[in-house]
Amino acid sequence: MNKIVKWLVVTAVLCHNSSAFAQRPGGPSKPRAQTAAQSGKQPAAAAKPPQSKLPAPVRQPSSTQMEVTPVNASGRSEAAVSAGEIDFLVEAKLRDLGLQPNPIASDEVFLRRVYLDVVGRIPSLEETKKFLDSTEPQKREDLIDELLSSPDYVSNFYNFWADTLRLVQYPQANIVGEPYMAYVKDQIRQNRPYDQWVYEMLTADGKLWDNPATGFQLRDEGMPLPYVDNTVRVFLGTQIGCAQCHDHPFDNWSQYQFYQLAAYTAGTRTRLKPPADKSKATGNPANRLINEARDVAPGGRVSGEYQRVVRANSYEVYEVAATLRLPHDYAYSDAKPKDVVKPQVLWGDVPETAKGGTPREQFAAWVTSRDNERFKRTIANRMWKRMLGIGLIEPIDDFRDDSDCANEKLLRFLSDNVVRMNFNLKEFVRTILYSKTYQREASDYQLTSGEMYYFPGPVLRRMTAEQVWDSILTLAVNNPWAFQRPSAAEFKEAIDLDLYSATMADAERVAQKFAATYHQPAYRKLLNQFSYQGNILCRSSELPSPLPPEHFLRQFGQGDRETINGQDDSATVPQILAMFNGPITHVMLESGSVIYDNVMNAANPRDAVDTIFLSTLARMPSNDDRREALREVQRAERPAVGLGNVIWALLNTREFLFVQ
Repeated sequence: MNKIVKWLVVTAVLCHNSSAFAQRPGGPSKPRAQTAAQSGKQPAAAAKPPQSKLPAPVRQPSSTQMEVTPVNASGRSEAAVSAGEIDFLVEAKLRDLGLQPNPIASDEVFLRRVYLDVVGRIPSLEETKKFLDSTEPQKREDLIDELLSSPDYVSNFYNFWADTLRLVQYPQANIVGEPYMAYVKDQIRQNRPYDQWVYEMLTADGKLWDNPATGFQLRDEGMPLPYVDNTVRVFLGTQIGCAQCHDHPFDNWSQYQFYQLAAYTAGTRTRLKPPADKSKATGNPANRLINEARDVAPGGRVSGEYQRVVRANSYEVYEVAATLRLPHDYAYSDAKPKDVVKPQVLWGDVPETAKGGTPREQFAAWVTSRDNERFKRTIANRMWKRMLGIGLIEPIDDFRDDSDCANEKLLRFLSDNVVRMNFNLKEFVRTILYSKTYQREASDYQLTSGEMYYFPGPVLRRMTAEQVWDSILTLAVNNPWAFQRPSAAEFKEAIDLDLYSATMADAERVAQKFAATYHQPAYRKLLNQFSYQGNILCRSSELPSPLPPEHFLRQFGQGDRETINGQDDSATVPQILAMFNGPITHVMLESGSVIYDNVMNAANPRDAVDTIFLSTLARMPSNDDRREALREVQRAERPAVGLGNVIWALLNTREFLFVQ
């Protein structure tokens, strides 16, 4: 580590304007006095601190926090028993292979890892000191429970599901995604049983803001066959998309089986439901309102907000009796082209309790059944990978009958445990975190090596794009929750319109509300209140989605959310440039940032260096680290400049960017 720090500090002096601690790009800020720093009393004492350019809402800690369902306070012993069983099964497999588990990780490594894995960010300076100074024998379990019960847990796991469910603000031009995004976030906040909210998404009816769970269906609006493929891939870990056009070349699924499954959802409709009063069903009501507006608008130009409101209200999910036919070019001997296909699940049976329900209800009941092995195995494997870095079966969404499993007994235990816990994912994750397996030192393993990984500890892995962003925010702002996306109820207030009864004047009134709140120009103006050099300083879970390709998160591999789990963890040159001299890394060197204030308030240069290491790496510097850092402070033009160089250097180390 000391060689890396030394090289980066030298590079910082040559290549980086880290005099930002004393002077910001765009104009000088008032430097702090040097005499006290040079005397060893204070590194940069100031009679008057420079004015901060950070937006005011992020500079003060939030006085309110979202209410989050906590872990079960009485469930710790039960979680510990399950964690012990995980360790037993892992270690038994390792013994069979003549392998040894890794040593238990130090408190410093564990602390940083569990923060990144559970709440998606590094710990703050205060959080680091509190944990490392504690002598409580159960402090790891205490911390795990605290983090699982926090708003940051909601944000972190929202990011996970946003990538899996492809959550975007506008899945199509006239469909708004915000209510659905708020719905997913709220399921995590409430810790609602996983099988319940999956079932709800698969069966939801109504408008998006009246029943936000319909967003899952509307994500693939107009694509009924890809919808089936995506549903099976996300919740059952099975890829059947090839069978949409022909028998699967690498698995057992036939095209006929694909159509049998798709027959369950063939009756789903996503456009406005006909009114109960048939006299109102006179043509397309959205077209009527838009044409009326065109007739009176100058040049026939209707405002974008008016059209967006009217068109968005023309989407509604409901179910009708319908049949599905094979394609006209069906080429197999088991049926004829255009034959009607009867619904049939891929394996097992529809639960008896659902057989009297609608086709969609039968499909949803089968997907989420406690007896559906792939439903419980898929979510257990997904959560295991989220915590340990790699799945017991890989890829996690391509289960096959002959898939290699690193530890079949362990996966069976985990999947049965999900059911035993009634699909309480927070409690399930808690058992993994309590285990020695999770708390061991990490191994440097690459999935592309072709070798099976047997979990002597977690896998060393790079932070996700969101983890990097939210960690930098932790170093920079006191209130990363200054902005949060609207709830479904708030969104409804600005967009809901009954197209069958609305007049043009009604539509204009609603359009004015929408234009002032959630239409893109107004939404961007709102977000700019939290902006610094073009970057919105809020948690990654609250940022618009998808972000533009040039945004820091996209540069670090956040997907465009057009594909399932579309993140990319490859290293690129733009990432290096973003960390070396991008605006987001300048935030923390700004007066008023968390780390700036903490470092400037240190008693002397040595304490300032210790503060930097604890803030960025959650550990004290080694003797070599401290010596190199203090040498940089001493040879810099001003001590504040040297301290800025040290911060910047540590941000660009592998130790900062990786989850150990």
